[in-house]
Amino acid sequence: MLDQILMESQVGDRELVIARQFVAQRAILFQAWTDPVQAMRWWGPRHCPAVLLEMDVRPGGRWRGCLKSPESGLERWQSGVFREVSPSERLAFTFGWDGPEGRGPETLVTIDFLERDGGTLMNFRQGVFNTTPNRDGHHAGWSSSFDRLDDLLAALAG
Repeated sequence: MLDQILMESQVGDRELVIARQFVAQRAILFQAWTDPVQAMRWWGPRHCPAVLLEMDVRPGGRWRGCLKSPESGLERWQSGVFREVSPSERLAFTFGWDGPEGRGPETLVTIDFLERDGGTLMNFRQGVFNTTPNRDGHHAGWSSSFDRLDDLLAALAG
């Protein structure tokens, strides 16, 4: 029992959970995640936006993207496989960084889209990270990306 409690605590420390309310219908938010043209407009933090994003949005389909710093020119490649695609309800995919040394640790991203207060509550979960600093780095990156997503949804609403 103590081992289970310790394991749950350690896993919880290495999971990222973000709940965010958007002023957009679920279908519009889901499309912003799954249409690579729209996703290119918000994917990646403000200081390192996506310059390439390819998606085969179906269970077993692959995705790949490149974030690039406009200041340094540094490119960060990432990729994964879609595990679950339930239109306007849920999206799940693996996520890993691809570098010169090979593929880094892989995590699972799960996003639930829930109707709330005339908009959509997005429940985002990613884990399990190999370290809490990696989790914290992803928190900063996704939070900035979601700010950009909010900007995109406002622009689409007119």
